[in-house]
Amino acid sequence: MGWWQVNADTLAGSRFVLSPLAETFGSLKVLHAGVGAHPGEHAWLDAHLPAYRERLAADPVTALLVRSGLGPEWIADFLTPTPRGRAAGRSPASGAGTARAGGLSGDAEDFEDEVVRVREASPVAARAHLRTALRGPLPAALERDDLPARAADLLTYVWTEAVRPYWERRRRVLEADVVSRTAQLGQGGWAAALDTLRPGTRWLGENRLQVNRHEYPPREISGAELFFVPITAQRHGWVSWEEPHRYAVVYPCSGALVRTGSASVPESLGALLGPARAGVLVLLGSPMSTSQLVAVTGQGLGSVGRHLRVLLDARLVERRRAGRSVLYWRTPAGEVLVRAQREG
Repeated sequence: MGWWQVNADTLAGSRFVLSPLAETFGSLKVLHAGVGAHPGEHAWLDAHLPAYRERLAADPVTALLVRSGLGPEWIADFLTPTPRGRAAGRSPASGAGTARAGGLSGDAEDFEDEVVRVREASPVAARAHLRTALRGPLPAALERDDLPARAADLLTYVWTEAVRPYWERRRRVLEADVVSRTAQLGQGGWAAALDTLRPGTRWLGENRLQVNRHEYPPREISGAELFFVPITAQRHGWVSWEEPHRYAVVYPCSGALVRTGSASVPESLGALLGPARAGVLVLLGSPMSTSQLVAVTGQGLGSVGRHLRVLLDARLVERRRAGRSVLYWRTPAGEVLVRAQREG
């Protein structure tokens, strides 16, 4: 297994950040695979996969670059520069490895600023990274110096055509995931927050973070910046680094946050709170904004706001600002009430 050795200072300074480029690269991987993980991804693929394949068919060098860069175990490093973005969340920790939840305190780095790092990658390094991803020699067609520019152009195409039109909604989903993770961190420590990030990632204790299941030598990253970066692509994730200063774990955001449609409301809970208000409480098992609740429930903004106020006053939900949104989720008391009604 691959794991990183960290110290208390690295943990204390670790941050959740949002990255439009990571979201775009995750979307590129979904397009490359051509298979969605849930109905939302299926619909997105139906809308964008034909044009993506048409673009690559017209540019066989870039098509070969993508196939080569997305290796069976390793991604060509120059395709995934480590995010440096403004803080999306911060989770201060004590030396004992526990932490209190932090709120979202900033915005994502601009895509244009991030993709420049792909475009300006060294051609020599890019070819070396591709050989690593391929685990063998580079195809003759890729022995050229414009590979970083081609990769940046393709990522810009995916961002412009297939990600940016959905970015505001995706951003809210990602922000909600960060709030949920930092809440887990505050309640259950690093194991609770990190063990469910993605398959192969878990907190091993003794300041060791397992980042994947591959048999790679441990990395000592004490003193470096450590970022956790959510993306909406549900079957994809990776790690990246700029040695020795910056490391990132990119992970799929909580699956509950990408599902659409209303949740089932127990009849007894509906009788207690009223069906509409109970429906809002049931949905808040994962953090959601007011606008998300309006979209999912079909209720008006005023109605949702009134339900939230009653639930807040009853201490069944709590709220926290997340970037441009205010997110709501169930308190432990709200969890007990919903669970009791379901089990009853």
